[in-house]
Amino acid sequence: MTTTQLQPMPGDWRRALAVVAHPDDLEYGCSAAIAAWTDEGREVAYVLATRGEAGIDTIEPARCGPLREREQRASAAVVGVSEVEFLDHQDGVIEYGTALRRDIAAAIRRHRPELVITLNHRDTWGGVAWNTPDHVAVGRATLDAAGDAGNRWIFPELVEQGLDPWDGVRWVAVAGSSTPTHAVDATAGMERAVASLLEHRSYIEVLTDEDPETYVRRFLTGHAEGMGERFGGRPAVTFELFSR
Repeated sequence: MTTTQLQPMPGDWRRALAVVAHPDDLEYGCSAAIAAWTDEGREVAYVLATRGEAGIDTIEPARCGPLREREQRASAAVVGVSEVEFLDHQDGVIEYGTALRRDIAAAIRRHRPELVITLNHRDTWGGVAWNTPDHVAVGRATLDAAGDAGNRWIFPELVEQGLDPWDGVRWVAVAGSSTPTHAVDATAGMERAVASLLEHRSYIEVLTDEDPETYVRRFLTGHAEGMGERFGGRPAVTFELFSR
């Protein structure tokens, strides 16, 4: 079988908004692309549905949420992102529905991006590895909210709050997809991607007994290099790109 080559991501945009469920979702494979984009002078902001408060078994949510928020803000700063918002949905039990769509549509109207980024919204990671309900809910709601944001008659209360419709989203890029279509060269941003994920040390240290940097570097470089044969031999951050 012929391997389908990945296309370069579109470059004719200025603002992007990344919407995911938890702290660290973007850092597991996407932040090398974000580092490259901010180097080019593009604006990228993060919106997280939760503070990841249910993510560490040994730390109760009341302490874990603020800890993971601090780590996420530090992580974002490493790759040139200063705007990080939290929607305060409950970690682990995010519900897909109009409330979530409304919150994400409001964020899109606030930030007015041309590119929206989210994480795999499908039931699995392309095989027998089951995805989490939070990822599925937020990914699907983000795809839907990209359209909701441009329609003044969906969530009209947002207009009353001063958030006018924004119909300028041209693409939604899904990271972590098992069927990627596009990619970004990870070479220039990889070291900052490693440093960015390492900021989530509290989470990483309960995932593995391995040295955190060894674990992080192997995970990120292994995936990027594995996609290289589909991107001209260059290590790649991959996305499934949906046009609007």
